[in-house]
Amino acid sequence: MSSQPSALRTYGRVKSRSLKPRQARLFETLAPTLALADAPFEPWAAMPAAAEVWLEAGFGAGEHLAGQAARRPDVLLLGAEPFVNGFAAGLAHIDDHALANVRLHHGDVRWVMARLPDAAIDRLYILFPDPWPKMRHKKRRLVEPGFIAEAARVMKRGAVLRFATDWADYADWTLERLLASAAFRWTAEAAQDWRTSPADHIPTRYERKRLGDCAPIWLEFERV
Repeated sequence: MSSQPSALRTYGRVKSRSLKPRQARLFETLAPTLALADAPFEPWAAMPAAAEVWLEAGFGAGEHLAGQAARRPDVLLLGAEPFVNGFAAGLAHIDDHALANVRLHHGDVRWVMARLPDAAIDRLYILFPDPWPKMRHKKRRLVEPGFIAEAARVMKRGAVLRFATDWADYADWTLERLLASAAFRWTAEAAQDWRTSPADHIPTRYERKRLGDCAPIWLEFERV
């Protein structure tokens, strides 16, 4: 288990509009029951019968996280999201489906990863992360060598890292850095593999907005 970064900083907005009454109530009632403790976390203690453990980095409004959890009740879904309004929306999705196989952190996914034991994760989702397209902001991107090393630590051999973006430069950035890591193998065999969403993907509202500069690009890597 890695030590917690001493100066963990999450960039980007934390809150925009006021929460709706239901969202505010769920923050008070549901969120504490799903929260990960500020201590080393053993996923199997939270759900001993879990067939697998999946982690979503920045789950946005939670449509994908909740959808996957509803589809696979045998899997424990961990999620992290620093944006208050997105986190609250995710709570509503979880409440709507009465999901019992979800645990959340309101904050940076690196906080969660630092508390996980080695080889704990079967899937890691990084779906449409903040692209930080300006040159002076690219250092804020989540995918960087330190994050990749930590991902390699917490992922099992054979585990899948799924990355998606609608910014061409971020796709190139991510591909370059993950190909440079001996811990990961890019699984694509043809162009269609990165141009088409995986069969089990659950689209999100953000994804449908197409705010980037290209069609979504899908990159999948295997932990070797």
